[in-house]
Amino acid sequence: MDILAAATATDFEATVFLDYFKDMPDHRQPGKVAYRLDEILLLALLSILAGAEGFTDMARFGQKKLPLLQRFLPFANGTPSHDHLGDIFASLDPHAFRERFVAWVGALTKVPLEVIAIDGKTSRRSGRKGGKETIHMVSAFAARQRLVLAQTKVSEKSNEIVAIPALLDMLSIDGAVVTIDAMGCQREIARKIVDKKADYVLALKGNQGTLRDDVELFANEQKAKGFADTTISVARTVDGDHGRIETRNVTVVHDVAWLQERHQWPGLRGLVIVEAMREIGPKTERETRFYLTSSQLRADKLGPMVRDHWGVENGLHWVMDMTFRDDECRIRTENAPENVVTLKHMALNLARRKKGKDSVRLALKTAAWDDDFLTKLIAA
Repeated sequence: MDILAAATATDFEATVFLDYFKDMPDHRQPGKVAYRLDEILLLALLSILAGAEGFTDMARFGQKKLPLLQRFLPFANGTPSHDHLGDIFASLDPHAFRERFVAWVGALTKVPLEVIAIDGKTSRRSGRKGGKETIHMVSAFAARQRLVLAQTKVSEKSNEIVAIPALLDMLSIDGAVVTIDAMGCQREIARKIVDKKADYVLALKGNQGTLRDDVELFANEQKAKGFADTTISVARTVDGDHGRIETRNVTVVHDVAWLQERHQWPGLRGLVIVEAMREIGPKTERETRFYLTSSQLRADKLGPMVRDHWGVENGLHWVMDMTFRDDECRIRTENAPENVVTLKHMALNLARRKKGKDSVRLALKTAAWDDDFLTKLIAA
């Protein structure tokens, strides 16, 4: 039976997303499958959009919302128990699931991506004391569209260096600017981005040794001379909120031949210097950050892109913790934690596209109360 055959004309659009998962490998024994995989995926996604935090919640949603689920697919055997759901997601191939997620998101993003922020987050309760380690997910986030583009699991934060090239291989990044924190400031990653016809802005810290020292020495010397010996562009922003005033002075050095002679960094075309000053009452904090970039954009463009990177904290990590309760999730078995994070990213993308002026949190609460709104979310 076709994966969408049971949907009515009214609800057809709401199950189109399942087309991207219809060839998903299912390793359950043929002839003993009581619940179709498309039914499982639909149940899981709808329940997470309605506030489910684990398999027990998903199972209860299935019991209470069976008539709603049957508007889309047969569910001839009803819905599975929480143990059965846990077993299915534990055995589901996370790589295959992730690939289909990326294809689905690619169809959602109708406009060229300007800034892709890559950053990692640890799910704190995904491990066991004295046993399995917690999982660390590295995600690619379209900073201006506020969509999760892809994700991959690593065993610990230090392995982001290995994960980031694999993540980039999943994505079409042509023409975008990829921003990564200091962990990703690696030659191989810079080369990968340039080879895929994109640009990078990479935070530069002590992990690059003499390169960081040379940049800071040059910046200090040139600043003392008013940057008279090089070509620069500058931009300044001032923001005030909740009693805090933050001033950012962005200087982009466009002449970096001197740096290339010593370090031969792949694709390097500029050095970004961000000097931030935060005033909170009588207290003043100052910080200077350095970035390498392959872009020829000027400071008024690159400055906002640097700031966009940190939007991943509020736009993704904070929402995953505070709205989807990711840090409290106790799903731990085999592939289940990674697959459920992918489902939560799907739910976040769908909620973002249809929430209007509401917060993601309010959109999910509305989805729990209003079946018609829930249906509109998955038809986004």
